[in-house]
Amino acid sequence: MTIDVDLVVAGAGGGLIAAIRAAQLGLDVLVVDSDENFRRGNNTSMSTAMVPGPGSRYQAAAGVTDSPRLFLDDVARKTGGTADQRIAAALAHVGAELVEWLADDVGVPIELPTDFSYPGHSVPRVHSIPGRHGSALLSHLLDATDRSDRIDLLVPARLVGVEPGPDGGRTAVLENPAGEREEITTRAVLLATNGYGADTGLVADHLPEIAGIHYHGGEHSRGDAIRIGRALGAATGYLDAYQGHAALSAAAHTLVTWTAVMHGAAVVDAGGTRFGDETAGYSEYAAVLAGRPGGRGWMVFDSRIDGLCRAFGDYQDVLSAGAVRTADDPAELARLIGVPAAALESEIDALAEVAAGTRADRFGRGTATELRAPLHAVEIVPALFHTQGGLLVDEHARVLDTAGEPVPGLYASGGAAAGISGHGAAGYLAGNGLLPALGLAYLAAGHLARSADPTRNLTPEGA
Repeated sequence: MTIDVDLVVAGAGGGLIAAIRAAQLGLDVLVVDSDENFRRGNNTSMSTAMVPGPGSRYQAAAGVTDSPRLFLDDVARKTGGTADQRIAAALAHVGAELVEWLADDVGVPIELPTDFSYPGHSVPRVHSIPGRHGSALLSHLLDATDRSDRIDLLVPARLVGVEPGPDGGRTAVLENPAGEREEITTRAVLLATNGYGADTGLVADHLPEIAGIHYHGGEHSRGDAIRIGRALGAATGYLDAYQGHAALSAAAHTLVTWTAVMHGAAVVDAGGTRFGDETAGYSEYAAVLAGRPGGRGWMVFDSRIDGLCRAFGDYQDVLSAGAVRTADDPAELARLIGVPAAALESEIDALAEVAAGTRADRFGRGTATELRAPLHAVEIVPALFHTQGGLLVDEHARVLDTAGEPVPGLYASGGAAAGISGHGAAGYLAGNGLLPALGLAYLAAGHLARSADPTRNLTPEGA
């Protein structure tokens, strides 16, 4: 009995990286996805297309000094040393290669924003694309998939099981919406089905602090990888880890980019008062905002910040939805958004004093700017974007069993695998959702290609 394909990829988001890379290295690939609307409904397409690439040529061109070691130090600092060091090191060292490969071999228009750094990143290293939106990134990946005669795409089809296959390989059991099943023999399977954010029961079990807030991720992220992996003896870890976000527009249901905060915006609650250091991180701030009266608040900024945010497609959607309120002074803005004027004016005045250096911020916010009229505000609600725990993997993205040994023929990436954010929400760094999604997929393809032919040259020139 011969194999049908070299690799089955379950998940047409970040998993497409494995398909493209494996095809480039001479392997035949089948990609399946259970969501017929995956082009706009998976977490890759809903992301801000941000990928850390420490030590890239884009950083060198911009005069930014960075290295995998510096990135690892930032990860350790943000996670309190709780991140999986082996996976963090693997991703830190592949990040620059990944973003340059995306540009050179896939045709993605990579760029490096340098006008600010996201919380926890000590230097600008988060690469993105024009518009800063994952739908454009996914479009480029699909274009590359279409150009390859070694990649087939089967949608909708759900991977429901992985069984032993011929010659030490695997059999992928697929199911269509009518319940009909098909078996595909393969050398290996990559689980790239994201995490479990769409399963309310699993969220309640593992993430009780945010179980009641809005889920803003792919509706097919139901923990399939955990179920399939555990049936094969796989180990799981960091199931309490997640990426939250404190700035989902209540009206537009898209992101008000946290870039606004890093440029000086303030977040106030229904009483018009600030309640923490917004610059600590947008992920952990989701639970903080959820704990305020009414579980929502307002992001307040000025026209300078408004202009800086317009490079983001999500913010353009917020504008188009009419979700931005504008006023000529704090009192008028307070009236428009329904908060006490005295409280809002006091917060804006206090931030101006912090910016001038005449007082310290009571929450320890290290950077602040004076907000100048006209002022703007967007009502925001907290959201769960994706979970960060899952199957334990090694530096090649191979799934590990409970004894720490690789499960033959099984890889995992992105939310299907345990990431590098440690526990809870506070360890999340911007881009540390896409980096494991794309980076582990890239590493999996390379490892599979080497396993099939140990003499294979994995450099782009030799592919």
